[in-house]
Amino acid sequence: MISGIKITPIVVFNFTLWLFFTLAYLYQVIYALRGLFQGVIRLPEAKKSHSFAFVIAAHNEEPVIGNLVRSIVTQEYDGDIGCFVIADNCTDGTVQAAEKAGAIAWAREDLVRKGKSWALDYGFSRILDDYGDRFEAFIIMDADNIIAPNYVHIINQVFDQGYLVCTSYRNSKNFDSSWISSAYATWFLREARFLNNVRMMCGTSSAISGSGWMVSAAIVRGMHGWRFHTLTEDIQFSTFCCAHGIQIGFAPAEFFDEQPVTFKASWIQRMRWTKGFYQVLFSYFNNLMHGIFIRHRFASFDMFMTIAPAMLLSLFSLLVNSMYLVLGWLSHGYFATGQEILMCTGSILMTFASAYVTFFIVGALTTFCEYKRIHAKKRWRIFTNLFTFPIFMLSYIPITVAALFKKVEWIPTKHDIAVNFEDVVGEAK
Repeated sequence: MISGIKITPIVVFNFTLWLFFTLAYLYQVIYALRGLFQGVIRLPEAKKSHSFAFVIAAHNEEPVIGNLVRSIVTQEYDGDIGCFVIADNCTDGTVQAAEKAGAIAWAREDLVRKGKSWALDYGFSRILDDYGDRFEAFIIMDADNIIAPNYVHIINQVFDQGYLVCTSYRNSKNFDSSWISSAYATWFLREARFLNNVRMMCGTSSAISGSGWMVSAAIVRGMHGWRFHTLTEDIQFSTFCCAHGIQIGFAPAEFFDEQPVTFKASWIQRMRWTKGFYQVLFSYFNNLMHGIFIRHRFASFDMFMTIAPAMLLSLFSLLVNSMYLVLGWLSHGYFATGQEILMCTGSILMTFASAYVTFFIVGALTTFCEYKRIHAKKRWRIFTNLFTFPIFMLSYIPITVAALFKKVEWIPTKHDIAVNFEDVVGEAK
C-alpha cells in the first residue's frame, strides 16, 4: 500500500510509464530553460566568405519560385552564390519563372524516380560535374521559401567554424491563414529556439527539417550522390549524420516557409512525415542503440527520442487502462476493485489533460519568447493559437496509428502564397 493505494499490476504499469516519460523527456525541459534564459546563440564573425550553391527542388511552383530566387540573388553577402532550380517533372512555367528571377533552371523528366530527394541527387551531381570545386557547400531550400537578406552571411559564420552540416531558423509566412498554419508555425519556432538553438549551445548535434539547411560539398562528393530517399529524407540524413559522428550545427539565419491551411492537407503531410519517421527508426535503430550504449553519445539518444513514436506509448497507456476499466465493470469488482476502476478513469482523463497542458505550456513559452518573430495581420490568431495548438498536436495520436498500417506515398504540396520578404515582415505592422 502507498498512501492508501493498493499495489496492483495496473498501478505498477501506470507508474512505470509515467516514470519513463518523465526521465526520457526531462532533458527537453532543461533545453527549454536554457533557451528561455540564454536566448539565441551568438556566432563569431567568419574569417572568410565561402561559396554556396542554393539547390531548389521544384514541382509546378511557378507562382512562388520567383520570390525565393530574388531573395537569394539579392543577398547581402560578398561571397560567391549560385542559385539552381531543379524543375522536377513540371508541367507549368516553373523553369521560365526561375530563370526570369535570376536562377539557373534545369528541367528533369523522370516519372519513376520522382520527388525532392531524387531531384536533389540530380542537382548535386550536375553542379559538381559542371562547376567542379567552385562551390564549397550546398544550401537546400523549398520553392515556397523566402530568406532574410542576411541569411547567407549567418550560414557562412557556422560553416566557417568547421560545421559540415547545419540547419537554420524556420519561420512561417502565413501564420494567421488558419489555426492549422498557426500550429505548424508555433512548432517550427519552438524547434528552432528550444531544440536546435540549445543543441548548438550545448555542443551536441541539431537536426535538419524540411528545408533551410546546408551540407558541405565534400560530404555529397564523398557519398557519390544523394543516398536518402525515404518519405522524410531530411530526418534520414540527420540520423545518418548522428550515426556517423557528423555534428549538425544551427545558424539563426531566418527563412520563411508556407504552411498547410486545411486539416486535410495537414493530415496528408503529417501522415507522410510519420511514416517516414518509422522508416528511419527501423533502418537506423541499431546505429542509434550503438551510439547510446556503446559510444555514449547524447546526440544518439536525442535523435532516438526525436524519431521514436511517443504517441504510440500514450495510446498504449489509454488502451490498457480502458481495457482494465471495461473488464472491471463487466466483472462487477472481481477483476478490478472500485478503487482501481476509479484510478483507471483518472489515468485516462489525466493522459489527455496532461498532454493538453504540456502542449499549452510549450505553445505559450514559444509565443512569449518568439513573439517579435511572429508576423500576422490577425493578431488575435496568436492568442487563440495557444488553445488550438494542443489540439493540433493531439491529432498526431490517430496519425501515428494509421501510419503503421497505411501505405503512404510522396504527394507534392501545392503552394500559392506569393509574397516577398518585405511583405512578410510587414504583416504585423
